[in-house]
Amino acid sequence: MSAAVILAAVLGGAVLLIARRIFSRRSAVRLHYPPGMMRGKTVIVTGANSGIGKATAAGLVQLQARVIMACRDRERAEEAAREIRQEAGPSQGEIVIKHLDLASLKSVRSFCEDIIQKEPKIDVLINNAGIFQCPYTKTDEGFEMQFGVNHLGHFLLTNLLLDLLKKSAPSRIVMVSSKLYKYGQINFDDLNSERSYNKAFAYSQSKLANLLFTVELSQRLQDSGVTVNALTPGMVQTNLGRHVHIPLLAKPLFHLASWAFLKSPREGAQTPLYLACSADVEGVGGRCFANCKEEELLPKARDEQVARKLWDVSQVMVGLSS
Repeated sequence: MSAAVILAAVLGGAVLLIARRIFSRRSAVRLHYPPGMMRGKTVIVTGANSGIGKATAAGLVQLQARVIMACRDRERAEEAAREIRQEAGPSQGEIVIKHLDLASLKSVRSFCEDIIQKEPKIDVLINNAGIFQCPYTKTDEGFEMQFGVNHLGHFLLTNLLLDLLKKSAPSRIVMVSSKLYKYGQINFDDLNSERSYNKAFAYSQSKLANLLFTVELSQRLQDSGVTVNALTPGMVQTNLGRHVHIPLLAKPLFHLASWAFLKSPREGAQTPLYLACSADVEGVGGRCFANCKEEELLPKARDEQVARKLWDVSQVMVGLSS
């Protein structure tokens, strides 16, 4: 094959990628909210120092919310907060940074005690933080890391804050799941992947657990004034894939493809912002959304019997009384 043909193929591919990116940006959902619409509202965002969480926190600060950035790494959270303040402009909300390590139930309990003691209300809780396809490791309490952080940590966090959320009603809970739930099953015989570990399956199982948690929690919150909904943000350019190995020579192509085909964090944050702010979903609960529209889930993500069993098992695992 001649050099001219190779060059033409490369240039043609680049043009297609650029065109795809321009088209995706034009078609991306961008909703506009009245300035100051979240003034007086307090919102907790877990994992708010990067990716979708940071972009969500930035959007809320621009709408003048009081945002509690719940993060494991305080230094990175402070850096993110500085960047958010610089971008938000003069009319902005308040940022509060608090330490939260979802891989430690002790940390979760300490965080919630502090919130309950110091915060008179919580209007929105956004369970965003997550870990993706990491090598086999365990949380402080010995749970498989992805199931422990993505599901159990948020399960305990939400339950411990429920009374305050009910007191603050009308209030909202937002669960960030993933379309990769489709490849998961809740393996009750080996939730901690001690018999065998497949990092992709473990992630999908944890994201399916997020959806089932939403189903059961919504049932329990009926007539409480608190709503809970989930979302799948799609493929977004974040550091979530830091544990995924990419060969050195393939990285330039990977980054180009990511730029062309993946959403930016700001685009990925549109649905969590929608569920946190929009009047369209006031009083709506137990649903899942994608691109700010309701999404039809597979039956396994709506199985009430499995959702109830997962709730009961999760209660025991995190040490909550029934």
